[in-house]
Amino acid sequence: MLLLVTPSPPASPSSGLPDPEKVVQDMTGVCTKDPVCSTLVGMFDNAAWAPIVASAVVIVLIVVLAFVLRKVAHKMITRLVLRTAAKSSISRRFRKGAATDSIDALLHERRKQRAETMGSVLKHIASIVILGTAVLTVLDRLTIPIAPLLTSVGILGVAIGFGAQELVKDFIAGMFMLLEDQYGVGDVIDAGAAIGTVEAVTLRVTRLRDADGRVWYVRNGTITRIGNESQGWSRAYVDVPVAYDSDIVSVRVLLEHLAEELWADPELRESKIVEQPQVFGVEQLSDSSVVFRITAKTLPNEQAEVARELRIRVKTTLDDAGIPMVAG
Repeated sequence: MLLLVTPSPPASPSSGLPDPEKVVQDMTGVCTKDPVCSTLVGMFDNAAWAPIVASAVVIVLIVVLAFVLRKVAHKMITRLVLRTAAKSSISRRFRKGAATDSIDALLHERRKQRAETMGSVLKHIASIVILGTAVLTVLDRLTIPIAPLLTSVGILGVAIGFGAQELVKDFIAGMFMLLEDQYGVGDVIDAGAAIGTVEAVTLRVTRLRDADGRVWYVRNGTITRIGNESQGWSRAYVDVPVAYDSDIVSVRVLLEHLAEELWADPELRESKIVEQPQVFGVEQLSDSSVVFRITAKTLPNEQAEVARELRIRVKTTLDDAGIPMVAG
């Protein structure tokens, strides 16, 4: 039995590497489909090397255009940030005292910080989208198949998404927190897990310091509700218990005069109190006392100081009038 064996062709020394001729043919085919590239080829009198040079020029144009678009996008975002920071959203009904200037300054600073943070995020997103699209376009121009790359990136993204669900949740919660201006640095908030002053805010975590000096790091995705004690204005109130047989009308008149004097105090009016304090009258009745309540609208985080000043003045006023205070 005779076996005929056909000798195999010798292995190419460049086995495993792309064939240069095929690469040139592919780039020529891509170039002929592009009006810009084909126009450049015509300018070079259809020389054999013209498609390569024209493709290189087009790639350079793509890169330059990507950086120009990135620069324009960043300028537009910066302009939007400045415009957002300059807008005033404070209500007209709170503009009744000199202390509202401080509220305006605080709100403007919060708005500026929020806008700058969101601007930074938008700039990063714009850079990734524009430069990523440019890279894929250049790879396509070089006849490098991008379908497997996109498939791999998609699979990797799904895997990372499953492994980093909590991280994604924290970032999304942080984005909405910044957009809605729920709190900012310097605010006193109740985040459920901790109560304290906000020292730092990022898209992932919020750092708080409580009254004992303990620092808390709270992930934004775990915060289900926020109680903000420092947004816009605060309220100080003082309960005044007097003897049950005291003259109710006289006590109320004294407290109203005290509220007017407090409002007339230039130091408090300029830096702490937003509106004239009010006497709500009899707030509570007990077996041994009648409780009046005085309230004052203050700047954020100034309610404790105003309440202390109210207690001192109430005690002095009632002592001068001979009206004793009793335990509630």
